Amino acid sequence: MPSSEEFSPIPSLAATAMVTVAAAAPDATVLGVPVGTSGEPPSEAGSDRAALALAGFDATVGSVLVMPAAAGQVVVLVGIGDAAALSVAGWRDAAAAFASVARGQGSLALRLPEGTQVSVTDATAAAIEGVVLARYRYEALHRNDAIGRGSGSTTVDRLVVVGGDDAGVARGTAMVRATTLARDLANTPHSHLTASTFAELCVGLGAQFGFGVEVFDEDAIAQLRLGGLMAVTRGSAEPPRMVKLSYRPQGSVTGRLGMVGKGIMYDSGGISIKPSNRVHAQMKNDMSGAATVIAAFTALGELGCTTEVTGWLMCTDNMPSGTAIGLGDVYTARNGTTVEVVDTDAEGRLVMADALVLADESDCDAVVDIATLTGSAVRALGPDMAAVLGTDQGVVEQVKLAADATDEPVWQMPLWQPYRRKFDRSSVADLPNLASPDTPDVIASSLFLSHFAGETPWAHIDIAGPSQNEEGRTWHPLGCTGFGARLLAQLAVDFKPTR
Repeated sequence: MPSSEEFSPIPSLAATAMVTVAAAAPDATVLGVPVGTSGEPPSEAGSDRAALALAGFDATVGSVLVMPAAAGQVVVLVGIGDAAALSVAGWRDAAAAFASVARGQGSLALRLPEGTQVSVTDATAAAIEGVVLARYRYEALHRNDAIGRGSGSTTVDRLVVVGGDDAGVARGTAMVRATTLARDLANTPHSHLTASTFAELCVGLGAQFGFGVEVFDEDAIAQLRLGGLMAVTRGSAEPPRMVKLSYRPQGSVTGRLGMVGKGIMYDSGGISIKPSNRVHAQMKNDMSGAATVIAAFTALGELGCTTEVTGWLMCTDNMPSGTAIGLGDVYTARNGTTVEVVDTDAEGRLVMADALVLADESDCDAVVDIATLTGSAVRALGPDMAAVLGTDQGVVEQVKLAADATDEPVWQMPLWQPYRRKFDRSSVADLPNLASPDTPDVIASSLFLSHFAGETPWAHIDIAGPSQNEEGRTWHPLGCTGFGARLLAQLAVDFKPTR
């Protein structure tokens, strides 16, 4: 493994764009100017609407037109559609389109739109998110500039939001950092990021951003009787880690929220080995849940979060070996439940079950877990949307509101209790880790997890689909997306106990 001087799995922390606000257009290399579908175009257009239409610019959200300049600042017209109907999500997409068309330039300025219902703070934050996240690329392992860089994209070094405010800058930069951190971690190959090195990174992040981090090694994991984590890790040459995160706000506490993240650093499927295809090659991202939780924690202080938040990250590998857990083996979870392992590729629910027991034993008002858990969720909802299920509708509704606010969409699926009978198929244990084949696994896995959440209000977010992009779009680049980091941060900021 390269030394720390040669490689950092989270280069985004050292390369965050400098973001400022200004009342007037600055001397940035490229200036983005919003244009709606009605009214006179801004003076920078230098043409009437008919001439712009002839040039192929219709001012709908996502449309852009670069105005040629012989020298000096280049102006890009940025379509925003009907200004009165513009949403925060639409403005974020428009900002991303601007950043993409100016991808060869590192110094940008973007004017906020006028005549909209979007507040200045929201518009400022969305502009930063759209611009910086659209230009994200994971290039930590590139060594030869002539190889593997077909995008021609330049990192945003400086962004000026014309007409923006400082509150929006603080929020936007915190959210951007969280997402880019989650992307960096999930994009980092397993050969460069193990459970133990991930835990070390968490310790450093806690010190940097002001939250507590406690790392549990294999001996401590055994003492805590975390049977699922111990069972899955049996096949790996790398030691497991559980990382406990603790954010305590200054001043009064308005609620206590638990977060659980699946941290399977690499998932081969274990004895139930995956086929050698593109999906298998993506399995470095099976720790995306843990990545989004630690990333969200880095934003809580700057967002002024008044919720006390505790996180449990369950980190190991799922590998085949002579010591790996076998099909039909039975282990005992922390709460005493015996589990028959009928499919070793259904390992995420095993490690998360232990964390949910710990959360249920704590004084959390609610717990939310997040994981790249099932292909069933992808088949049901496609690649752009996460599934959410839960035992408490109030918590589920708060997840949905946070998803709407961050444009990280979720869709509620039923935690249908009659499917519980599908778990009566084990003749040797309390539960099997997989229900019968005719049961949708996105529901079955959630029913399994709900058993371990106990009486604590609980919601589960399955991000198997939106955690990875096969091609880039708007502010979602190719590769691991960091989906969920902003959602979790927003959820914590707005959280209200339901009982």
